[in-house]
Amino acid sequence: MPSEDAAVTPASTSRSPSTTLYRKERTFPSWVPTFIGHGITRDIKARAPYYASDWTDAWNYRVVPAVVLIFFANVLPGIAFSLDLIETTQQYGVSEVLLSSFMAAFIFSVFGAQPLCIAGVTGPITVLNKTIFDIIERQPDAPNYLQFVGWVYIWGAILHWITAALNWCNFLQYVTLFSCDTFGFYVSWVYLQYGVQVITRQFPSGGESSSSEPSSNSPTATLDGAFVGIILALLMTVTSFLFRTLSQSAYFHRHVRRFLADYGMPISLIACSAVAYWGRFNSANPTTLPTGHAFMPAGDRPWLVRFWELDGKWVGIAFPFGFALWVLFFFDHNVSSLMAQGTEFPLRKPPGFHYDFFLLGVTTFIAGLLGIPAPNGLIPQAPIHTTSLLVMGPLKKIDEEGGPREEDLRGSRTSASSKDEKRKVPVERRGGDDQAKRNIIRTRSRIHDSRSDEMLEPDPTQARDGEGDVRRHEVPVAVVEQRVSNLAQGSLCLVLLTGPFLHVLNLIPRGVLAGLFWYMGVDALQGNGITRKCLYFFKDDALTPADEPLKQVRKSRILLFIGVQLVGFGATMAITQTIAAIGFPVIIFLLVPTRMWLVPRLPFTPEELAILDGPTASPFVSHTLYVESTGCKLTRCRRRWSQ
Repeated sequence: MPSEDAAVTPASTSRSPSTTLYRKERTFPSWVPTFIGHGITRDIKARAPYYASDWTDAWNYRVVPAVVLIFFANVLPGIAFSLDLIETTQQYGVSEVLLSSFMAAFIFSVFGAQPLCIAGVTGPITVLNKTIFDIIERQPDAPNYLQFVGWVYIWGAILHWITAALNWCNFLQYVTLFSCDTFGFYVSWVYLQYGVQVITRQFPSGGESSSSEPSSNSPTATLDGAFVGIILALLMTVTSFLFRTLSQSAYFHRHVRRFLADYGMPISLIACSAVAYWGRFNSANPTTLPTGHAFMPAGDRPWLVRFWELDGKWVGIAFPFGFALWVLFFFDHNVSSLMAQGTEFPLRKPPGFHYDFFLLGVTTFIAGLLGIPAPNGLIPQAPIHTTSLLVMGPLKKIDEEGGPREEDLRGSRTSASSKDEKRKVPVERRGGDDQAKRNIIRTRSRIHDSRSDEMLEPDPTQARDGEGDVRRHEVPVAVVEQRVSNLAQGSLCLVLLTGPFLHVLNLIPRGVLAGLFWYMGVDALQGNGITRKCLYFFKDDALTPADEPLKQVRKSRILLFIGVQLVGFGATMAITQTIAAIGFPVIIFLLVPTRMWLVPRLPFTPEELAILDGPTASPFVSHTLYVESTGCKLTRCRRRWSQ
């Protein structure tokens, strides 16, 4: 390696990896840092050869259920998350949420390097926007809210572009399941909390009538309607889990089970919405989603926010809020991208974190100009999207580490097994030939790769019951990596902005959305690492397999590890309930240095930490981040990807 990067000019004394990559072509003065924008350029060059196949590979049936599933899992929670923001600020409406979801889907599916990552309006951004409103409205000379938020987004976008240009996304190589599980645990409870809020806000206030007669202008909250909303929420939750349970069972033909896995949740949502208009349920007048005029923002204001009219004092005050936005999006969006490319997914196309984070700055900037909530990566929708695109195949043979290796279904030499083997190269090289280290890798894979079985709408072939040979020997062999599903679900958001479909959206009861929140929250909790470790203590030792990885860890150390995670979760949840909620992104971000420097100082052995924690992304993606941070030769990296 030193010989390849041999000095050509006196400037070669620089230790910057990117400097050695481009030294022969350098035409700038020695004081100009050439690493600026290097990560973006590398991402574009790595992903460009796959752009055409990203569209042609969409000719696969798996794209259809993925579009349907993600459309309902993205749009409706996004609208429900924004209800609090809509009702509090009176500055946003359903049109703004739908336009934000479409903008994110269009930009990331057409121009992005990681089209599998779903972006939209999330709970954390609504909390941030509502907190900003609460803070500035307390001021005697409060500025225009949309103009102030516009500058918050502009400052945030500038920080996004600086981050991408300086290659700071390489920091993601230090993000492990410790941080992701803690943040995922928080998001799961936010889903459950918002489901409860949707229900409680359907009850009439003290000054309102508790009769079941609606107002002539808008559906007024009634006591009967609130109780019907509770029934619909429970019905939605139970029905969705029923379809999921059947999809994982031994009942019915495998095509029926797959159908239930793909469309169980959308069917439940449509059916439960229809129940609200059946018999006496309809006369109870359950509260439905609010809608406005087609393609018009709230209050029929102009789409362009006149941010340049804001006083200079407030422009400066907006910067700390923009910094908080940057911290939130840096962690939330990039972790969503990591989870969408997790260890359980046999991906073959390279990621592009720097370039996508640059694009996230573009969407944030546009959101500030239009006065719409800023979109970013969604948890758990992003990994759900990848899960829905999994292609299952028969197990042919087992590799030396006990993991599945599949022959390519088309007979190509670049089989899934060879891809898996090549992706393990970085891990195996770091582990060497030492048998103990290989055992750690095998154990870590066993405990963490099982997350795919717990994701929303898992493939029925991964059912835990039944011992049929076909189902027992089917494993994920590929992912339909394409751009159409993301673009299609975003385009459906644009369709919803038309008058007729806004009317249809207005027919969905809020109780059904509460049930959707509970379903997605409970499902995410089931697959979370914190939950699985907690449930381990309630297992019967006699029925626990002897090769259970957690058996190799002292129970006191499991409790200590969970305790540290719960402290981070509790601090994040607590601060979001106060006026200081503007600082909750910082607490989330501190999870990473906590894992890097604090946890290793606690009384854990390296073997115990290897079992309790692990990488979020697959070795293929993690190695890409490592390569970018160390300055591996671009041609060598592309050769590995092409293999």
